[in-house]
Amino acid sequence: MSQLKKLAGQTAIYGLSSILGRSINFLLIIVYTAYLDKEALGAFTGIYALIGFLNIVFTYGMETAFFRFSTGKNLNPDQVYHNSQSLLLTSTLFLGSSIYLLAPWLAETMNYPGQAYLFKWTALILSFDALLAIPFAKLRLENRAMAFAGAKLINILLNVVFNLLLIVWIPVWINEGVLQADFLGFQSDWGVEYILLSNLLANGLIIPYVWWRAGFFRFSLEKEIIRPMWKYSLPLLFMGLAGVTNELVSRLLFEYILPENYFQGMTSREAAGIFGANFKLAILMNLVIQAFKYAAEPFFFRQSSDKNSPQLYAKVMHVFIIFCSLLMVAISVNLFWIGPTFLKGEDYAMGFFIVPVLLMGYLLLGVYFNLSIWFKITDKTSYSFWITFIGALVSVVVIVGLVPMWGFMGGALSTLACYLVMTVTCFWYGQKFYPIPYQTVKGGFYLLLAFGMSYVGFFWETDNQVIDFFVKNCCILIFLGIVIFMERGHLKALFSRNH
Repeated sequence: MSQLKKLAGQTAIYGLSSILGRSINFLLIIVYTAYLDKEALGAFTGIYALIGFLNIVFTYGMETAFFRFSTGKNLNPDQVYHNSQSLLLTSTLFLGSSIYLLAPWLAETMNYPGQAYLFKWTALILSFDALLAIPFAKLRLENRAMAFAGAKLINILLNVVFNLLLIVWIPVWINEGVLQADFLGFQSDWGVEYILLSNLLANGLIIPYVWWRAGFFRFSLEKEIIRPMWKYSLPLLFMGLAGVTNELVSRLLFEYILPENYFQGMTSREAAGIFGANFKLAILMNLVIQAFKYAAEPFFFRQSSDKNSPQLYAKVMHVFIIFCSLLMVAISVNLFWIGPTFLKGEDYAMGFFIVPVLLMGYLLLGVYFNLSIWFKITDKTSYSFWITFIGALVSVVVIVGLVPMWGFMGGALSTLACYLVMTVTCFWYGQKFYPIPYQTVKGGFYLLLAFGMSYVGFFWETDNQVIDFFVKNCCILIFLGIVIFMERGHLKALFSRNH
């Protein structure tokens, strides 16, 4: 129990920074939907899907390799830090330069003619992200959660300030005559450009601070360190590529697969903007999973040598499923006010009905992350590629097959289907190579119950808003009551132990 409390404490710190920071960042969607047109939102969705995909290429699994080799018995953690950061610096210079030079081709290929500068900025954003990856991982490994959280918050606050300055404040000051119309070359017709520029400035400014907090590295490329790390991380690269395909392919491909005039009076890129904005409503689930991942990955590696670690991993999984299932119900039944609060402008409500599906997809992603510990600590990372490749294949097949017929729901189901397949496959192989006593039946029941209660609450609607609010939120209490009843034995033992 003490180990679970320690993990919960670390997750709470990471979660506070992630939820607070991302909540601040999430408020930008209000700015985007209020001040930018749907065309700009569609461009934002597509380009950031590309960034998410290329981020995996730039870091190629070195964060996980850093954890694995830093916690081993044969290597000095400082040596691992110097070598992994040096390797990433070298590869980033090559990859970043390549993307920069390919910017004109990318602009034409992705239907942004004459806007090659967007992809040059993208190359710089990717490079800065890669140079921050290992220092942030080092802070996590050393249990310096407060330093990690502080740096993340500074980065997010800088991004928000630059967004507000470029999208809201400067245009207002120009209209009021406080600034000249050509102030610093300001372009009134820019939209996604200022989103990218804000991200670029925020990431670039935070690098010296993060490097200082983590400890500056000494350039070193030692074959006896780099070679085994590369061998370990290479399958994780392909896993990451397949995994990010699963997560982002629907947003990346949506506008290109959706038939023109599927939604009357709306272009495919505008529809993609609505689709991407509704993904943002599932962000709370993603925040919890991200916070859990920050704390759990180094925790799992540190506990791997304990003979009781399988039982501990099972307990962590069970608590994770209960908490995230409850969160899914709470968000889904309150979408009637959460959605309009954060997505300003017309037409965004037409996509609210896909949010419970997206929440379940993200929840299964979290379950998969729990399950994936078996191939990380047994060094069977090659399985990760095949599992995520299968998920990516399912994702592409579903989105190509269902988006032309079902629009938004087709895209959402591609996310759910791929994570479901990955979860089942990972569980099957994990139990063969590294058996963990998960409460599979009970956990599966909670997931199905939560999904059902989410849509019962979502679709409940009468003419009385007060009754609607009460009935919808009763779904949360019903779910919680069933969980307490089914976990009464564990709760009784827990309280008796505390007394």
